[in-house]
Amino acid sequence: MILAAGSGGSGAFNLLLLLAVPLVFYFLLIRPQSRRRKEQMQMQNAMTPGARVLTTSGMRATVVEVDDDGLVLEIAEGVEVRFVKQAVMQVLKDEPDDVDDELDDELDGDDDQDEDDDRVDLSKDAGTDASAEDEADGEDGADESEPKGRAKVKAADKPSA
Repeated sequence: MILAAGSGGSGAFNLLLLLAVPLVFYFLLIRPQSRRRKEQMQMQNAMTPGARVLTTSGMRATVVEVDDDGLVLEIAEGVEVRFVKQAVMQVLKDEPDDVDDELDDELDGDDDQDEDDDRVDLSKDAGTDASAEDEADGEDGADESEPKGRAKVKAADKPSA
């Protein structure tokens, strides 16, 4: 009986907590998601030919034709593809088509001396050429037991746990 009398006031708190959790979920999760979904639907329904769009797969395209449930997008010069409206993620602001080409031209126009310093050779053959030269230098009869470029780790060198 003593335990039941001590927990009498927490019933109202539990009921209040039980009602507060769904309200928090509604205001923090459900309401913003439904608002974003409505905005996305309005954007997809308001598309007009000539608009630049970004699809969910990451392709930038120009709207050529709008149907009830689909779009015809031009992804390259003379290449037209049919998409559903839900595949359009966002409508892009008017930007020149040559933006990527201009960036590439600026990068290619840099000094040739800097290009050699900045390049990193990621090919698999890059390491084998150097080891072939090392083997040719070391063929004078002395056989090395330890491969070059690698350090042998002794048990005493390892840090203890």
